[in-house]
Amino acid sequence: MCGITGCFNYDPLRPVDRDVLTAMTDAVSHRGPDASGYYVAPGVGLGHRRLSIIDLATGDQPLANEDGSVWTVFNGEIYNFADVRAELIAFGHRFRTSSDTEIIVHGYEQWGERCVERFRGMFALAIYDAKARRLVLARDRLGVKPLYFVELPGRGLVFGSELKSLLEDPGVPREWDAEAIDAYLTLLYIPAPTTIYRGIQKLPPAHVLVAEKGRVRTFRYWDLAFTGDGSPQREAEYLDQLDTLLRESVALRQISDVPLGAFLSGGIDSTAVVAYMVETSPQPPVTIAVGFDHAAYDELAHARTVAEHLGCAFHPRTVTPDIVSLLPRLAWHFDEPFADSSAVPTYYVSKAARELVTVALSGDGGDELWAGYARHRVERWEQRARTSLGPARAAAGWIGRALPLSVKGARALRHLSYRPEHAYALKHAYGMFEPDAKRRLYSGDFAEAVAATDPFASFRDAYRRCGSADPLDRALYVDVHTYMVDDILTKVDRMSMAVSLEAREPLLDHRLLEFAASVPSSLKLKDGRTKYLLRKALERKVPRAILERGKRGFEAPIGEWLRGALAPMTDALLRDGRLRDRGIFNDDEVARMWTEHRDGRADHRHRIWQLLMLELWFRRFIDAAPRSSSADVRYAEAI
Repeated sequence: MCGITGCFNYDPLRPVDRDVLTAMTDAVSHRGPDASGYYVAPGVGLGHRRLSIIDLATGDQPLANEDGSVWTVFNGEIYNFADVRAELIAFGHRFRTSSDTEIIVHGYEQWGERCVERFRGMFALAIYDAKARRLVLARDRLGVKPLYFVELPGRGLVFGSELKSLLEDPGVPREWDAEAIDAYLTLLYIPAPTTIYRGIQKLPPAHVLVAEKGRVRTFRYWDLAFTGDGSPQREAEYLDQLDTLLRESVALRQISDVPLGAFLSGGIDSTAVVAYMVETSPQPPVTIAVGFDHAAYDELAHARTVAEHLGCAFHPRTVTPDIVSLLPRLAWHFDEPFADSSAVPTYYVSKAARELVTVALSGDGGDELWAGYARHRVERWEQRARTSLGPARAAAGWIGRALPLSVKGARALRHLSYRPEHAYALKHAYGMFEPDAKRRLYSGDFAEAVAATDPFASFRDAYRRCGSADPLDRALYVDVHTYMVDDILTKVDRMSMAVSLEAREPLLDHRLLEFAASVPSSLKLKDGRTKYLLRKALERKVPRAILERGKRGFEAPIGEWLRGALAPMTDALLRDGRLRDRGIFNDDEVARMWTEHRDGRADHRHRIWQLLMLELWFRRFIDAAPRSSSADVRYAEAI
């Protein structure tokens, strides 16, 4: 895995500051500790930090074609590179390395901007075409690898794998965005394409950006097609196809020139990955699991059961987190407010894995395409209730709004009177700052500033965009395009890269996902049983008892930490006046929530965690002084 950075000035006479480019690249050195490389030419600079995985001897970047007219920097892996390489050789292209990176420059020569359609893998890449003076940025279909960019008026484009690399350029603004903070407090994260900074954007998954002649254009090159027309009678056929695709996807992701293993929680998704590793690997896979010294959050026994059944090399680790020193580091790695507390166990399992391997396969993606969340069951129930109630839905909604949210079923009743796309979007905000809670939390000025914001717009847009009329298909399509990218994959990328570990997600192979989209929803959620077809495939490999234990998220005891080890730091961050002086929150409401949680009178753990991570971000990235550079002075002198 790697980190990439770059600057592209529209005016070739405006030089790229080599010192700034170096600082940008050094800022993501944790993504690639093995080597660094640069390409600088009139008006353009590319930077790269390398974590060596494939072709250890000749795979350094930036990498060019034979005459140096096309250059690339690349973060990720292209698993079908051998097939694409053979195809390009047949067209007459000559290769000088054995790396997957080289197919990018020759693929661009052969197929232009749409060369990424040929690539099967996870990637964020930049291609510079010197003859056309064109910069091309692209991100993989699912958004496994991140890519940020900002267009600076009158100057050009700055991009990088992480926000912190862009901030090393003094021309990049650091103005925080009120609407992004409102979205964060609603969702735990900031949804793409926005970021916490005004002007800086995330390149969406499955998109290509082209910058040339002073202009930027983007286009989508791939999407999932849910049609809702699959037949449940084809269950045996679907099972065989799923088995074939899982085996192929897992085998492809074991291509490596360095030690490789897998995360193993004992849940269905990681069990599936490891089970197919056993079948496709010449030796027992190395598996890693972590648990906390807190019985309610320790799943090592389940992971051990799976590992022993499959005959894996099992490496368990019980951790006692130094949570006080860890949280500021997490705020630095995420670059913008991010409050999914499962980042903590993800960091520790990545850290434990890095002591043994350089690449780890994970089970991420199983819930989003195979209907693994409780909200998927609720969505199906609500849609059936809407149909059966007809006009009486309005009365059900009135009853739901009259009941406090603490009453079980109150939300579901409220949702019956909403449009389906809005009701499903709201399911992603349970337990965070919902509308009533935000009204109490926000200061008058901040509430006015975000009064017209809509943190659920992207959710509703995705729901409507899905081609299937099946409500569960629409829900899964929403999850893939929102929560999975901006929460799950962001978390895994940052926490694995924090320790220079490459994480690979076999369940997110795009061909496997295209197949999943064709499977009828009745074979994903059947008789209340989530991930039905995936479970059936695994029943051929592990005892059913392993697959039937209740679903557990990758959780951490944050409530206890906030009342224990984190209490002094939380009290200082929330009560020393700096949070109040930012003008965002009602200080009395913050004090009430914190006091009630600290004293055990209420459970505000997720909301306090959100405020804590937000304030840590402010102190690291806003209160700290930005770097400065002489680049603009030198440009003015050149003119």
